[in-house]
Amino acid sequence: MQNKDERKPVKTEGFMKSVLVLMISQVFIKLLGFVYRVYLTNREGFGDEGNAIYSGGYQIYAILLTISSIGVPNAISKLVSERIAVRDKRGADRILKIALMTFGLIGLSGTLILFFGAKYISNVILQIPESEMTLVALSPAIFFVSIASVMRGYFNGRDRISATAKSQTLEQIFKTVLTIVVVELVVVIYGIDVTIMAAGANLATTLSVLLSFMYLGWYYKLYKRKPKPGAVISERRKQERPINIVKKILFVSFPIALSAIMSTLNKNVDSMTVKRFLVKFMTEREATIQYGILSGKVDTLITLPLSFNVAFSTALVPTISAAIARKDYRSASKRISFSMLLTMIIGLPCTLGMAVFAQPILNLIFPNASSGAMLLQISAFTVVFSVLAQTANGALQGLRQNNGASSFWFYTVYVQK
Repeated sequence: MQNKDERKPVKTEGFMKSVLVLMISQVFIKLLGFVYRVYLTNREGFGDEGNAIYSGGYQIYAILLTISSIGVPNAISKLVSERIAVRDKRGADRILKIALMTFGLIGLSGTLILFFGAKYISNVILQIPESEMTLVALSPAIFFVSIASVMRGYFNGRDRISATAKSQTLEQIFKTVLTIVVVELVVVIYGIDVTIMAAGANLATTLSVLLSFMYLGWYYKLYKRKPKPGAVISERRKQERPINIVKKILFVSFPIALSAIMSTLNKNVDSMTVKRFLVKFMTEREATIQYGILSGKVDTLITLPLSFNVAFSTALVPTISAAIARKDYRSASKRISFSMLLTMIIGLPCTLGMAVFAQPILNLIFPNASSGAMLLQISAFTVVFSVLAQTANGALQGLRQNNGASSFWFYTVYVQK
């Protein structure tokens, strides 16, 4: 017999509002990202060589960041939305506190590893000695991103996705402005030195992350003080042990983190091998430039559609988790179908456009360093599969339940319908 909740009409306004807020935010963020990437690539004395130094250090930072924070927002938002759906506000707040302590320690560990291991990583692993300063400049950001990820997940679970969107937008605004300002200050003080310029660009990343974290802290204080008319009164429930909450967070975040780690490892394999093999056929500087083309221009362009599509994967987790907690399976199914359709509409044109117009795109965006058309054409065919996987990951994380019931439902209702 059909559940009462399943017979109710599906309300998509809240879901679509969340998607649109995040999508607009991500479009704006990516455009700002292009601003500083175009500036750096076309800046005299930086170019493809500077991109290689900048990206080499950044990829090592990215893998430590992935381990300490990727998947955490989705995991926290899922658990918090489930608690709110069953009127357990105290449980939701407790998840936040335990997650902050846990991932604060993990983030601090990542910061210390990157700071004290910078020399070994740059000289032995990357074989790009110039990237040592970039690693040191990036190291504090891991701690702040880990904490910020927990807070963003909490706000997503409380249906305050606008807080996440605003913090990410502010972070990118700070990053764009500070990158230009810091690099120009470096040039004024030290002259045109590609190593120091790259370190300055990454220092801007750390400063922007810190400012974004401060905004989230300020927003949290306002949110807790603000009266909430019609707020659900928390029912008294038996509180879970902290270790069980940590296990649940890791259980949800680990598959996302593992997927992201594989992607990040792919970039790290590039940073460790591309130059190492190319130096057998060309000079060391030319090999560095070729790696800079791949990491600085091609990777930036093919990740553009993923930045737009991330709105679906992010918004699906709390909305589907809440729907499953209410046993509203029809609503969850319709939202997944709708998200997958729009994902295809985003992915296919991007793939075809980059494959056909690779050289004109590079000429337009990077007029002073426009090489790399063939690499962009080859990489373009990964876009459509990447965005579909991104949306599917968000849907599956929202469906994930400890007893496995939702996985069975997904197969019988969604896959076979």
